[in-house]
Amino acid sequence: MRVWLDGEPTYWVYREGLGKVLLYTAGVQKQFRRLASILLPVLATQLALHGMSFFDVVMSGHASPEDLAGVAIGSNLWLPVYTGLTGVMMAVTPLVAHLIGGGRNDQVAKTVDQGMYLAMAIAGIVLMAGVLAVDPLLATMNLEPAVGQIARQYLIGIAWGIPPLFVYTVLRAFFDGLGQTRITLLITLGSLPINVLLNYLLIFGHGGFPRLGGAGAGYATAVTYGCMAVIAVAMARRGFFASYGVARRFYPLSLPAWREQLRIGLPIGGAIFIETSIFAAISLLMSRFDTVAIAAHQAALNFVTILYMVPLSMSMAMTILVGYEAGAQRFAEARRYAGLGLLLAVGFSLLGGTLLFLLNKQVAAFYSPDPAVAAMIGHFLIYAIFFQLSDAVATPVQGILRGYKDVNVTLVVTVVAYWLVGLPLGHWLAGMPAWGPFGYWVGLITGLGLGALLLLLRLFSLQRRWQEGISEGGSNGRS
Repeated sequence: MRVWLDGEPTYWVYREGLGKVLLYTAGVQKQFRRLASILLPVLATQLALHGMSFFDVVMSGHASPEDLAGVAIGSNLWLPVYTGLTGVMMAVTPLVAHLIGGGRNDQVAKTVDQGMYLAMAIAGIVLMAGVLAVDPLLATMNLEPAVGQIARQYLIGIAWGIPPLFVYTVLRAFFDGLGQTRITLLITLGSLPINVLLNYLLIFGHGGFPRLGGAGAGYATAVTYGCMAVIAVAMARRGFFASYGVARRFYPLSLPAWREQLRIGLPIGGAIFIETSIFAAISLLMSRFDTVAIAAHQAALNFVTILYMVPLSMSMAMTILVGYEAGAQRFAEARRYAGLGLLLAVGFSLLGGTLLFLLNKQVAAFYSPDPAVAAMIGHFLIYAIFFQLSDAVATPVQGILRGYKDVNVTLVVTVVAYWLVGLPLGHWLAGMPAWGPFGYWVGLITGLGLGALLLLLRLFSLQRRWQEGISEGGSNGRS
């Protein structure tokens, strides 16, 4: 049914047991409100998740330098694996969004439950791979024995939380696919204090618990993941979500359903893994420079990661909203959401770049009181301005393409932009005295800029092709 609010058309649908539910809203003003209602909780959730890693590292650093180093190494080994596999499971978001947009609500439970089965299978593979690979991998890093042992124990601790983490990720994708991003925000914010408390008890041995040092951060995080999964399952079975029937019955394993999720999820996860692993590779290559350069690089990269939460969150919001509209064949609305999301992402990036330019010295001093380190951090942060401008285009476009279920080109573009252009160019420039360690950042900026351009061209081509198909069919899918 179509009604008019504030002079603009708004579309509602009546669902049994739920009453009148907002399906979508036409008009830029209403679309902006809808985008903001999804984006802000996603952004807060990403910052909270980043906060868990932040507290793991900071609190371990107060135990000893060896604990700090061990946790940092363990985190760097785990992060690319975690983010890549999360991408595989987050494929449930566009799948659910397309089902809801197309009015196929009865298929949601099976899709989500099969996603959880697949998540458990992937968790088992990861655990077996960890048993075989962790010790040989740490042995190749030539670490001090104490640091290597802490890294190993941290990863063992994390391993206990992998199955519940992957189940939670699928349920988060379900919530997000329905546009209920506030739920994941509440779960994450509620779990963050649990993580901090358990870190306090297990790292330092308070409250009668054993003092585990940095390894305790791994076990604390695993327990936190378990709490998040339990809360998510409970939420999926209550209130608004109960009508979809998720986690209420046992569906036989469906290989076609697994193939559908993997068809979308593997390219997503592969692109994310490629993007995150290249930073680990550059951190290793930076070892050719002195300690000041290495420390400054890591500090600037940490700040860029915080700024990256904005385009990353916009990417997730775009997947949800574009997925809705594409699933319902409302391609004009999907195109407007894409344009609005890109405009906002670039606007935030320009604002962040301006503040970073004006507050460059203050940000650098926050990371280090050492004048030499702070000065080099400031230099890296100038390059970070251009880096995050490219991110503001490339990352949201990836989310838009995922909303259209178009994922394979993103994987190819990411490989070319980062590993075939960015890294080789950066390594070549880093060997030149005029550039030194900054050469790696120039290479990354170049690669990311190329990737943003290629992804934009892919998006324009895809939108034009879909619009032509609608025109030939004589309908835009709106009822």
